[in-house]
Amino acid sequence: MTDDPLIALRPWEAPEVTSWGRLPMNAVDRRSGVLPLDGDWRFQLLPAPDAPVGGSWSSAYVPGAWTVQGTDDLPRYTNVRMPFPEYPPHSPAANPTGVYEREVDVPAEWAGRRIVLQVGAAESVLLVHVDGRPVGVSKDSHLAAEFDLTGRVRVGARSVVRLTVIKWSDASHIEDQDQWWHGGITRSVLLYATDPLHLADVTVRASGSGKLRVDCRARDAGGALPEGWYVSGELEGQPLTQDEEFDRFNAEDERVSDFLGEARLRTVVEDVRTWNAETPELYSLTVRLHRADGTVADTSRHRTGFRDVEITGRDLLVNGERIFVRGVNRHDFHPLTGRTVSYDDMRADLITLKRFGFNAIRTSHYPNDPALYDLADELGFYVVDEADIESHDHAHEIADDPRYLHAFVDRVSRMVLRDKNHPSVVIWSLGNESDYGANHDAAAGWVRRHDPTRPIQYEGAAKLDWADPSVASDIACPMYASLEECVAHALSGRQTKPLIWCEYSHAMGNSNGTLADHWAAIESTPGLQGGFIWEFWDHGILQHVNDGRPVGRGGVGLHDNGVAAPGHRWAYGGDFGELLHDGAFIADGVVFPDRTPKPVMFEHREIAAPVRIECFRHEGIVLGNHQHFRGLAWLTGDWELSLADGRTLTSPAELPDLRPGETAAVPLPFELPEEGGEAWLTLRVTTAGDEPWATRGTVVCLPQVRLREAVPQAPVMLKNRSVEVDGDGLLVHPLLTCAPTLSLWRAPTDNDELGGMAPRWRDWGLDALVRKVTDVRQSPGQVTVHAEYACEAGVVRHLQVFTAVEGAIHVAESAELPDELDDVARVGSVFETVAGLDLMEWYGQGPWESYPDRAFGAPVGHHSVPVDELFTPYLRPQESGGRHGVRHFTLSAPDATGLAVVLDEPRQVGVSRYRAADLTGVTHHDELVPRAGCVVHIDAAHRGLGTASCGPDTTASYLVAPGVHRWSWTLRAL
Repeated sequence: MTDDPLIALRPWEAPEVTSWGRLPMNAVDRRSGVLPLDGDWRFQLLPAPDAPVGGSWSSAYVPGAWTVQGTDDLPRYTNVRMPFPEYPPHSPAANPTGVYEREVDVPAEWAGRRIVLQVGAAESVLLVHVDGRPVGVSKDSHLAAEFDLTGRVRVGARSVVRLTVIKWSDASHIEDQDQWWHGGITRSVLLYATDPLHLADVTVRASGSGKLRVDCRARDAGGALPEGWYVSGELEGQPLTQDEEFDRFNAEDERVSDFLGEARLRTVVEDVRTWNAETPELYSLTVRLHRADGTVADTSRHRTGFRDVEITGRDLLVNGERIFVRGVNRHDFHPLTGRTVSYDDMRADLITLKRFGFNAIRTSHYPNDPALYDLADELGFYVVDEADIESHDHAHEIADDPRYLHAFVDRVSRMVLRDKNHPSVVIWSLGNESDYGANHDAAAGWVRRHDPTRPIQYEGAAKLDWADPSVASDIACPMYASLEECVAHALSGRQTKPLIWCEYSHAMGNSNGTLADHWAAIESTPGLQGGFIWEFWDHGILQHVNDGRPVGRGGVGLHDNGVAAPGHRWAYGGDFGELLHDGAFIADGVVFPDRTPKPVMFEHREIAAPVRIECFRHEGIVLGNHQHFRGLAWLTGDWELSLADGRTLTSPAELPDLRPGETAAVPLPFELPEEGGEAWLTLRVTTAGDEPWATRGTVVCLPQVRLREAVPQAPVMLKNRSVEVDGDGLLVHPLLTCAPTLSLWRAPTDNDELGGMAPRWRDWGLDALVRKVTDVRQSPGQVTVHAEYACEAGVVRHLQVFTAVEGAIHVAESAELPDELDDVARVGSVFETVAGLDLMEWYGQGPWESYPDRAFGAPVGHHSVPVDELFTPYLRPQESGGRHGVRHFTLSAPDATGLAVVLDEPRQVGVSRYRAADLTGVTHHDELVPRAGCVVHIDAAHRGLGTASCGPDTTASYLVAPGVHRWSWTLRAL
């Protein structure tokens, strides 16, 4: 039996106990009088909370999870399922418990001051002891816990601080988020000192009209406040005025004046510069608490943004303007340190998002590190701040469980108390995937009373009826609802709230199909305002291949191309030996674990373009400003005219002075040459000067318009030249090692696998088609080959006609798919080249990867990319590297020899070092062995990507249907 009262309390299995001895949350800035305690701590990992602490210590770095610091308790990943079988509120008997301990020398000058310990975050239960005496308990893995150590630590001497962190608890059941399970102290630890008379909280309300109200609360460590205390404040050096009516009201309440001091400051800023995501204007605010003699007892500094957030009808308005929410869901994540993220890493996250057109973040599914909100204020992001509540595996039971009532209200209210002064926070979220019950309503009621200036959202409340006004969600925020369903709702006449997806376009592997279709509908349908892509990161943890352990803090440097360094790989679920896991479902971000943007980021940048080419008229180009608040003076541009014959012309562009929503016609910058075939005009828009998130000259968008269509030209047959085929009717060519054959298969994407398409394709046998030649006919300058491919769904008939043309071979093909093959991956040709062809150059869409339903904004032009860089290293190997809308391409060696292919019309083309079977046969990239030659796919039709791993599949227009497909291409040597 333990004699430790905190252990005897067994707080890890008591949901009613959310804390003991913990101070209330507040929004007071504490950046002075601080003693950081980050660094190496003595550490033991116990098998259970009540196991005795031994005499042998190792070390662990704080902040950091022990799961990535060399312990035997490794990360594990589950999505919905809890990683242990016990029902709420119970936890497993085998419960890793980390004991952190260090000496702390408290400065002698802190004598007589109030001393507070702050633990930034601990997963999932924190017990605090000082010099062997119990101090307090805290739950909530993603918010700070503060404890008053005044009188517990020895000022001017050394004290021993022990932090015990219990991994599994009743709280784990409401922290069942789709992420890695870790354990440890994941944010910074520090001591700070204040005067006994101190600011207990500061609430800032700054409206778009320029009105500022600052509510202050003061406390004294001794209880009753001293006579004569007062507060003062200044905004950008200008003093604020005391709200005398508020002061008189409080003075009449003796309880307030004796115990909890309240004061209010006001001012009105003339010609105020309002805050929004495009122009995030901030003002410096300082609040001071004074003693009766005028000396300063405490100070809090804030960066304040003046803005209004309101819902009018079915529109979410910022400063009276209906905005589009171009959002992403974001976890605190790093591939070396897990849940611990530095300020520089967070800044890099937001700069990446800003450069690719995002303006909003949902902090899925918990309050993020406090620094993120400072950065969002500064750089300009709308934040949906989400409480640390997700009970996915036991959602229905917990939503109405009174034992968890306090936990729901505690977590939501502490988030609001911490983050309420950030102008970037525009919406409060009650959590994620936790059904809907009385516990949510209780938390919502607290928020509405404390902060009526922001709306509340919660998908679980609104999912049964998006229009229901009685539920605890002011916004219809569906999760993976189909575009058709959302448009129908907006057009139904029943809509009562803004519709903003909390999650859509699931970015797992090669994904995010139909993103442009979504935004075309959003921008043209009143009532739809955008949403949040799932998600920002691929949560791959960098892992040593030789021993399977995390690399951890201070490990090898990260590359910037999405590929793990040699001898390492990106680990996902199951890679740390866990038997219960959800595989690569953790790898579902728009950036790789090293923050390399995936191809979808470039598409999103063009979808969100602030400047667009509205149309082309004979008299010129019509440009439009698609921002909400900003003009075009911060941008500059250049025109590029791309001709099919290889020429590219450039000219500086003078952008018109357009206010948001305005359009203007500008003259055509070039006289279109009579010759040159197809012609495309691109406006290369860049930053005119340095922005906080981009240096001068950073590309912002590349809007494009076609000025002239291509004129088809039929190849001329040469009957006096022969075409060579072998005995199986396969084309013989000196640059090909494998002749062109029919392909109906692709290495399944994550969407193909989880959406159920790939299993069906395998059942049909499309991954192992056997070619049978039924007829070969030769005539002067031409060979015709008929072949059949039998599969479970019927016979596919394939026709190839090889024709000798001037210096080349023309290949005309057709494939007839039976009706049963109603949805295949592709229909096209696949062949392989000799080694040494290392550069691909093409005219078509690019340069980034694109597919039929993810090709918006990839400009048509002349592109050149090394073959090895065409491949996109999605964490689980799969179909990747395709380019859509290719007109012609070359594959060449350094000496410029190689082959050229001209297509009959723009086609999907894939060039890779891997066959589909190579990609399908492995689980990680370190297992792949590239081929010396190129594997080339030319597709008559290629299936869209969709997002069916978690969300809607692609739409019918991007499916490959049965029937006859025809395509042709011409092959010649360079």
